[in-house]
Amino acid sequence: MKGGDYEERVAIYLTGLGWEVLERNFRCRGGEIDIVARDGRVIVFVEVKGGKNFDFGDPAERFNARKLGRILRCAYSFMEKRNIRSHFRVDLIIVRGEEIEHIRNVGFY
Repeated sequence: MKGGDYEERVAIYLTGLGWEVLERNFRCRGGEIDIVARDGRVIVFVEVKGGKNFDFGDPAERFNARKLGRILRCAYSFMEKRNIRSHFRVDLIIVRGEEIEHIRNVGFY
């Protein structure tokens, strides 16, 4: 599986939760957000990490403060470009084989 495959699985998962997927692979200067979605009235910026084998460690270990900083820069850019003024949060979703782990609120702003 490649990154896009994991993102597709997560988009289907989020839609199943009743979320609206607003955009995928939003790029800004210095970063990218895998999925931008709406959970009720909250905009959620979703980082997807996946892997079948753990030769390079668990996929969750590839998320750190530096990556969160990049996501936040892009999140503010997304909100500004669309003139959205509301709170938002950052969720991390890890795909390990068939398992999906959803960690909400790795950042809430």
